[in-house]
Amino acid sequence: MRLARSSTPRRGSGLRRVAAVAGLAAALTLSACAGDGLTSGDGYGGGGGDDSSAAGGPVNIVSQDFPSANIVTEMYALVLEDAGYQPDTQYVGSRDVYMADGQFPGAIDIVPEYVGAIANYLNIQENGADAEPLTETDADAMADAAADLVEARGITLLEASEATDANAYFVTEDFAETNDLETLSDLGELGEPVVLAAAPDCEGRADCEGGLNQEYGIDVTQVLPLGFASTQTYEAVLSGEAQLGQTSTIDGSLESQGLVLLEDDLEIQPAQNLVPAVSTEFLDANPEAADVLEELMGTLSSDDLTELTARVTVERERAADVARQYLEDEGLI
Repeated sequence: MRLARSSTPRRGSGLRRVAAVAGLAAALTLSACAGDGLTSGDGYGGGGGDDSSAAGGPVNIVSQDFPSANIVTEMYALVLEDAGYQPDTQYVGSRDVYMADGQFPGAIDIVPEYVGAIANYLNIQENGADAEPLTETDADAMADAAADLVEARGITLLEASEATDANAYFVTEDFAETNDLETLSDLGELGEPVVLAAAPDCEGRADCEGGLNQEYGIDVTQVLPLGFASTQTYEAVLSGEAQLGQTSTIDGSLESQGLVLLEDDLEIQPAQNLVPAVSTEFLDANPEAADVLEELMGTLSSDDLTELTARVTVERERAADVARQYLEDEGLI
C-alpha cells in the first residue's frame, strides 16, 4: 500500500561520486559533526550535476551505514540510474541525521527504510518519548498505522518488500553455552547486569534497550553506541567489553566469529519490511520512480538479502558489486 500520495497528478561504476549537491552536503555535514559519520557511495553518472535536461534528473538518496543497508541503497541507485536518473548516494550513522528538519524530505529525495522503524520514529517525534509503540507485525498494518504520520511529514511509503531486516541480539557462543541461553528471555532470567553494544539511537527504544529492559527484564546497565552490526560492536562482545550486541536477523557473519543470536521469543520486533520512503513532492514530479523501486521491492526476498549480506560481511565483496550482479541476474537492469 502506498501512503501519503499527494492528490496532484504525478508528473555503476567503481568511481567515487564525482559531484554533490551543495545544500545536501552542507546540511548533512553539520548534522554528522556529532559523530554519526557521513560517507559517500559509489558514483552513478554524476548525481547532483547540472544536467537537468537528462531523463529523470538528479535524485538524492541517503541511508544508514551498515552492510545490508549499503547493498539495498546501491540497488536503489542502480535501478534509478538505469531508468534515466542521476543518483547521488550518501551514508550516515543514524536515522536522526537524515530526519533532521529540512533534510528528509527536502534536500533528500529517497531513503531506504524499514516500515516499523520509520513508523515508530515518527510516532515518537509527534507524540513524545512516552508514546505507545506501534507493534503491528504485518507490513501493511504497520503502514496503515503510520499513514497520518508520514503524510504530515510529506513522505510517501511505497509498496513494502517481503524482505525483512529486523533488529536481533547476539552473545558469544561460549557465553550462551556456559549460561544455557537460547532466547532473550533466558538472558533476562539469568539476572546478571548486561552491557549492550548497539546503534546510537538504541537507548529507550521499544525494539532495543527499552524493550530488552521492560519486556525481557534484562538489566542493561550501559549502552555502548558502537553501531548497528558494526565491526566495533562485534569486537566489544568478543572482547567482553559488552555481553550483548545488536545486529540484524539476516546477519550471516555470526557463526564464523563464534557468535550466536538469541531468539526474540516475546516478539518485541515490529514489522521491519524494507520499504522505499520517498519525498511526496519528489514523487509527484517523478511518478515513474515509484514503479522502478516497487519492481525491486517485489523481487527482493529475505533469503536474497541474507545471502547478499554474507557476501559483503563474510566474503568481503563490495556492496556495489554485489548489488549490481543481483540486479543483472534478476533482469532489473
